[in-house]
Amino acid sequence: MILIGQYDSPFVRRVAIALRLYELPYEHWPWSTFSDGDKIAPYNPLRRVPTMVLHSGEVLIESTAILDYLDEWVGPGKAMIAARGPERRHALEICALATGLADKAVSLLYERALRKKESKVWVERCQTQIGGVLTALEKQRAAIAKPFWFGENIGHADIAVACVLRFTGEAHPALFDGAGYPALAAHAARCEALPPFQEIVQPLAPPSGK
Repeated sequence: MILIGQYDSPFVRRVAIALRLYELPYEHWPWSTFSDGDKIAPYNPLRRVPTMVLHSGEVLIESTAILDYLDEWVGPGKAMIAARGPERRHALEICALATGLADKAVSLLYERALRKKESKVWVERCQTQIGGVLTALEKQRAAIAKPFWFGENIGHADIAVACVLRFTGEAHPALFDGAGYPALAAHAARCEALPPFQEIVQPLAPPSGK
C-alpha cells in the first residue's frame, strides 16, 4: 500500500497512525497538495490527500473511506470502531465532528495565508464553527473517566480528535491553546504520548501563495 500526503495534514496523520496501530506496512509518499499537485492528480483528480494506492492498483480517497477499508481488512475483532449499533454511530459522530473541525481549521489557514485581504464574514464563520465543535467535544470528553472515548482501548474517534487538536493548536493557537478545553487537552496529551503519535508527526508548514 502507498499512502500519499504529508503528516502535517490531520487527515493523513490519522490514517498513518491507524496503519501503525494495525501493524500494516505501507509506503509513504509525502507529497504536498500545493507543490506536488500534478503528481497526485493521476491517482486523485481532486489533488487531495490522503490518497491511498492499494496493491491491486485500486485507489482510495478521503480518510474515512481509507479507514473503512482498513477496518474491513483487519476484521471486526481488531477494528478500532464498533461494527454496528449505537456505539458505532457515536464514534462516527465524533469522527465527523473532528474532521469537520479540521476542514474549517484548514479553510481558515488558507484564507489567511492565500488571500491578500481576508473575508471577515468567512473568518468569523470558521471561528464560530471551530469554537462550537471544541465546546461540544470538550463537554463529551469531560464526562468520560476512562482513558479513551469508548473505554480502555484507543479508537478512530480518539485518533481523529487528537490529530485535529494538534493541527488546530499549531495553525490557530488563539482558538485552541488547551487552557479553555482541559479535557480535550488531556486527551490530546495522552494520545500524543503514544509511540505511533510520536513517530508520525510533522510540524505544520503553512501554505504559500501570497
